[in-house]
Amino acid sequence: QVELVESGGGLVQPGGSRTLSCVGTGFSVANTVVKWWRQAPGKERELVAQIREIEGIPSYAYSVQGRFTVSRNAANNTVYLQMNNLRPEDTAVYYCNYLLYWGQGTQVTVSS
Repeated sequence: QVELVESGGGLVQPGGSRTLSCVGTGFSVANTVVKWWRQAPGKERELVAQIREIEGIPSYAYSVQGRFTVSRNAANNTVYLQMNNLRPEDTAVYYCNYLLYWGQGTQVTVSS
């Protein structure tokens, strides 16, 4: 059974950092595409970052390039989203996604 569980959200001051984790079960993150999305209130869900299959090449939305880093650890079957220099506009619920499967989301609020 496939399951994704996100964690790591919380309240962060502007300019701060946060690392989100997505633990997968029922599949291997090492050879699949796992994506990070976010959804702010009143807005559509936005693809933030993804890490491609075997070669592990990451790609990012323009809005987070240079600030966010996606990575994975096959040993604990986890995909991470390291977020630096956070801005108020990064406030959203962050979700990880694999094929048709979604996690429950984790709230990130950037505010002073």
